[in-house]
Amino acid sequence: MNIESLTQFFLWCTVINLGIYIVWVLFVLLAPNFVYGMQIKWIPISRETFNVMMYAFMGAFKVVIIVFCFVPYLSLLIIWRLVACG
Repeated sequence: MNIESLTQFFLWCTVINLGIYIVWVLFVLLAPNFVYGMQIKWIPISRETFNVMMYAFMGAFKVVIIVFCFVPYLSLLIIWRLVACG
């Protein structure tokens, strides 16, 4: 696997994960009662706990996307450009 295909892999990994994150945020923002109603069928928790849990999970997922998808993509992109120029 060369550096160009690895760079493309991390680019698409970032794009797909950001798409999942955006859909998740939109569901929580635009239909919070629907999301809460679906979740309490399996785990009976209070609305306040659910809101904190959603906020924490969204924050953690965003950090994971940045650390494991975007930063490797950016690093490989920089290396690829340096190798191509030099």
